Amino acid sequence: MTGLWIFLGVFAVVAVLLVLILITMYNKLVRLRVDADNGWSQIDVQLKRRYDLIPNLVETVKGYASHEKETLDAVISARAKAVQVHDASNTGAKEMGQAEGELTQALGRLMAVAEAYPDLKANTNFMSLQEELTSTENKIGFSRQHYNDTVARFEEYRQQFPGNIVAGVFNFAKRDYFEIETEAEKAAPQVSFS
Repeated sequence: MTGLWIFLGVFAVVAVLLVLILITMYNKLVRLRVDADNGWSQIDVQLKRRYDLIPNLVETVKGYASHEKETLDAVISARAKAVQVHDASNTGAKEMGQAEGELTQALGRLMAVAEAYPDLKANTNFMSLQEELTSTENKIGFSRQHYNDTVARFEEYRQQFPGNIVAGVFNFAKRDYFEIETEAEKAAPQVSFS
């Protein structure tokens, strides 16, 4: 009979240890998921700032280069698409990366057009907007890097044994990196007028 009590005692200790390990692993997955969500929200804040700057930039350029309608329309259209993708409730990092890549390309073309107008380049409002856009682009880059780093930590833990078992049981879904698809889209808009 004592052997049975010893067995039950050892079994209870092992069961408690397994439950504690399970709780610890679950909590780590939650913490990593929250970090990734926070990283995504930081991108969100910077993208919103970018979206707010673009109409002012377009209006300033329009005053000097109104006959560049195609370029201005492309920026407005790309911004509208990016905002729509951004505001969609089920948007993933891949879709957002594609829309942001198109917007970056359109902004690059707008800045190239602005190069041809010396009066525009000397306009203090344009220079201020250009500086804010450059700062925002840098912040977006840092936010993307932070988000991708947190996703990497989450995915590493989610895919490693035994975390993969806990992640599978509790439905911790795969996270996508915020990537820009094509080489042309990866190029940042040129906003420096020397």
